[in-house]
Amino acid sequence: MIWLVTAVEAHRRDEDHMDFETLRDRALAFRDELLARKEKIAPTDFGWYPYDTMANVFHLDALLSGSRREVFDELAGTRVADIGAADGDFGFFLAQELGCSVDLVDNAPTNFNGLRGARRLVEELAADVRVHEIDLDSQFRLPAEHYGAVFFLGLLYHLKNPFFVLESLARHARLCFLSTRVAQVAPDGTRLRDQPVAYLLDPAEANDDATNFWIFSETGLRRLFDRTGWEVLDFTSVGCREDSDPRSPDRDERAFALLRSRRS
Repeated sequence: MIWLVTAVEAHRRDEDHMDFETLRDRALAFRDELLARKEKIAPTDFGWYPYDTMANVFHLDALLSGSRREVFDELAGTRVADIGAADGDFGFFLAQELGCSVDLVDNAPTNFNGLRGARRLVEELAADVRVHEIDLDSQFRLPAEHYGAVFFLGLLYHLKNPFFVLESLARHARLCFLSTRVAQVAPDGTRLRDQPVAYLLDPAEANDDATNFWIFSETGLRRLFDRTGWEVLDFTSVGCREDSDPRSPDRDERAFALLRSRRS
């Protein structure tokens, strides 16, 4: 069982080499084990985050190319941050399987269960994981000065000031795995893809979710990366890849990127 394996032993099983196919298979096995564990815990005072955050491993599989498919080899045993972590499933996987020291970072008022899910898993699992309540829309400080990588998936468009956040991360992390919603056309049909712009949502355009803010064009997103100190190593998108727009559920496109800091 995964739960009886120490972080060091888990890392030693493949200490010589681990390509992404191996990591993906381990992640999917971990997902099944974690789901069974959550069902067994069955908390009565909160609900688990309902979406499959571990499915991001499929998007990372599509994203990573060439030598970057072995990037998780470099991260084994390092300190990493899972930011916007929900219940922290992916962070717990990195701790259990790669021996990473993991900081789970989220904002309790906007977290699905107020971070009770992440804290309960810290109690249940033998992993080097710590939970930190941080509001990224404030002048925040990260728990550590340096990270091998930060995982910043599905969060950027929920931030009021994405420039400040990405610039701050670039000073503290060598790598960043990022995903966010992007759009090729505005709701009125104006072409956005080749312009360095972002669309500011009205809450009514985003399922009445006031935490949805900036939907970048791909060109705007790439410029944001450059202006905040990041080099793009790999980039891809999933979902609606033709005429995606900022507000239509059936025109949803997500960009995934692996970034390397020029500042850390």
